[in-house]
Amino acid sequence: MLFADRPDAGRRLAEALRPLAQSDPVVLGLPRGGVPVAFRVAQELGAPLDVIVVRKLGVPRHPELGFGAIGEGGVRIISDDIVRRAGVTDSDIAAVQEAEEAELSRRAREFRGDRPRVPLAGRTAVVVDDGIATGATALAACAVARAQGAAHVVLAVPVAPPSAAARLRKEADELVCLSSPAAFSAVGEWYRDFGQTPDEEVVALLARAARQTGPRLTSDVLVEAGGVDLPGTLTPAGASGALVVFAHGSGSSRYSPRNRSVAAALNRAGLGTLLFDLLTADEEAEGGHVFDISALAGRLVDAAAWVRAHAPGPLGVFGASTGAAAALQAAAVLGADRDTGIGAVVSRGGRPDLAGARLAEVRSPTLLLVGSRDTEVLDLNRRARAALRCESRLDVVPGATHLFEEPGTLDEVAERARAWFLSHLSGAGTGS
Repeated sequence: MLFADRPDAGRRLAEALRPLAQSDPVVLGLPRGGVPVAFRVAQELGAPLDVIVVRKLGVPRHPELGFGAIGEGGVRIISDDIVRRAGVTDSDIAAVQEAEEAELSRRAREFRGDRPRVPLAGRTAVVVDDGIATGATALAACAVARAQGAAHVVLAVPVAPPSAAARLRKEADELVCLSSPAAFSAVGEWYRDFGQTPDEEVVALLARAARQTGPRLTSDVLVEAGGVDLPGTLTPAGASGALVVFAHGSGSSRYSPRNRSVAAALNRAGLGTLLFDLLTADEEAEGGHVFDISALAGRLVDAAAWVRAHAPGPLGVFGASTGAAAALQAAAVLGADRDTGIGAVVSRGGRPDLAGARLAEVRSPTLLLVGSRDTEVLDLNRRARAALRCESRLDVVPGATHLFEEPGTLDEVAERARAWFLSHLSGAGTGS
């Protein structure tokens, strides 16, 4: 496997790491060459990015040959075999380590500036490098992550020799390696462009990532729609600049654990979210309002105007149950213009067929997600898709029933929704 450059390696590595997106990971790049790879991985996973500073301990007079490595927190890894074969003495080890400890502290300050380390306690740490030769540095990095409290350590690299990969697979909780060629002599031979990564690029990428994944405050709001104030929960847009409104056919949208789980995944990817109740408590108690699609769609149109007044930017809608039909009717009314309309729609186990004749008027790219075991709703979605004249796709989630309660099925919904919204609202989809 040949990589065009480090960002290309990061994109391909992120595809293999995609299942980790739901585990709230922290991506840790090994400076310097590992940081451009890690930056792309962090972007794709919607995860914070930090460096894990490790210094190789090089054999005196042959510094390119590492006999070990040190990392932040006093971590030290020594290869007794290389020490013995290279004739490295105890005084050599002490002298090299002293020099490298000073350089390690300097680099940590230079790369992070005044930003603190991203906390790892109880989280999944994804340690990323641009490739592995001997593996000593990667071993030290994994040890540093554990020392900082990471609950699960994943080592992710584009390429490594089989011997190093086998050893590292025993040391890390999980190893993700895209290529392990038998004829391996150097990491750079597996890249078309393997130019040096300057310190300035590392600093810039870390600063950019910090801006994109900084903390966003969730707030309770009242959405003015249909002449009433509807309670909601707003999380502002992050890196993508786009926001997704959740539309549910009953008053459960704010509190639905399924909607909240999907919203959290979208938030991690830099998308803002608004979860609000299309119906008041009294209206929901009356029952019939749940199927008044035109009224629900009218409130969604008003809610879109409210969102644009408070958070301008590309807008998508995630619909469930009869909320999916309301989302499509609202999309037919507002159009698909980036500044004024609905840029994308995703339906989870919804009833898009209830949008009726308005389906043919929808221009917003639409993704229909249905469980393979939800056979009646699946048939209705197939008919609805046949009536759509916009870009659309019907994805069947294997093994899922109507509520996506089976293990992993809701994660699949969140991942496919994330990719669809990023692709159509921000241009940052998996293929970009």
